[in-house]
Amino acid sequence: MNHDFDAPVGRAGSDSTKWAKYAGHDPDVIPLWVADMDFAAPPAVIEALRQRVDHGVFGYNQPTASQIEAVAGYLERHFDWRIDPEWIVWLPGLVSGLNVACRAIGNAGDAVFTAPPIYPPFLSAPGHSGRRMASAPLVRDSAGWLWDFPTVDAVLRTSQAKLFLLCHPHNPTGRVWNEDELWQIALLAEKHDLVMCSDEIHNGLILSPYHRHRLFATLSPELAARTITLMAPSKTFNIPGLGCAFAIIPDGRLRRNFRHAMQGIVPHVNALGMAATEAALSQCDEWQAALLDYLRGNLRTVERVVADLPGLDMRPVEATYLAWIDVRNFAAARGIEHPARWFEQHGLGLSDGADFGTPGFVRLNFGTRRALLDEALARLAGAVKA
Repeated sequence: MNHDFDAPVGRAGSDSTKWAKYAGHDPDVIPLWVADMDFAAPPAVIEALRQRVDHGVFGYNQPTASQIEAVAGYLERHFDWRIDPEWIVWLPGLVSGLNVACRAIGNAGDAVFTAPPIYPPFLSAPGHSGRRMASAPLVRDSAGWLWDFPTVDAVLRTSQAKLFLLCHPHNPTGRVWNEDELWQIALLAEKHDLVMCSDEIHNGLILSPYHRHRLFATLSPELAARTITLMAPSKTFNIPGLGCAFAIIPDGRLRRNFRHAMQGIVPHVNALGMAATEAALSQCDEWQAALLDYLRGNLRTVERVVADLPGLDMRPVEATYLAWIDVRNFAAARGIEHPARWFEQHGLGLSDGADFGTPGFVRLNFGTRRALLDEALARLAGAVKA
């Protein structure tokens, strides 16, 4: 089947958070900030939603056997991980899962560890639960973003953290942590007796032909017993507005603590989100493969343009549809205090690196049709040369 990712989908003037951001004051800005794509959902997902709507009754719902099997089948098919259905805890969103994990592990005043730059809810979730933030930033070399494991070890020791929030694949840098890196994290988790909460929402967006996604919990049964794996179809299949995610928690005690932290706060997943998730995880492998080919082409375009612009730099993107661009040299040379605002003034809406704990960077979402991306990159070049 031919999947046309070049087809325009009108999002301006709709309920889109992404496109509404600038609509009121500067509608000419191209929004490439928040992480949703400008592509229609897979046909199988749209058809599943039609069938569920045609049923006409939207009472309280519970997971069906086929919906549970869709999750289990996806994990076995793509990652050779056979799970017990009892391990699944359904959630209305992955961010809910991050916050529940912080509430479920340890006590008020305990530390939660993560490593910036990082998806902003990683930075806010500990505080929402009365926890302290402990962190050690990622570092860069000529090849890409890396862990500073000696520093991580020292921070874990001095902070006495109880929970480690891992983003894998990594948002915003696009790294796919390799097995050696995952094992080094695993050794630290065992050394410091940490619960691991691994956000693996971008697992289906591996762009590099030299990488594959290894679920952290599959390293060993012992690690699985201390791991909360958070996943959702929202990024890969572009259905974040349908609000469906899930945690996989093999350890019974950890799962009970997690569920207890949800009580009275976290609602059940709505029926449409569940129907869409079943279709996405069980019927859309071909669409996903076509999407990845298209995103790889977009990434090559972004890499080529950024490489030609003075003062801009980006390390290789191995996964996601997000480019993490270092604009510090450009901003310093021009005396620009807020780079993201500068690009907005030149018609391009990007995510501000300060929100990820790393000022001087911007994040560009290249999950859009090629013609719009070309125009956006022309504006990026124009802003640098202005």
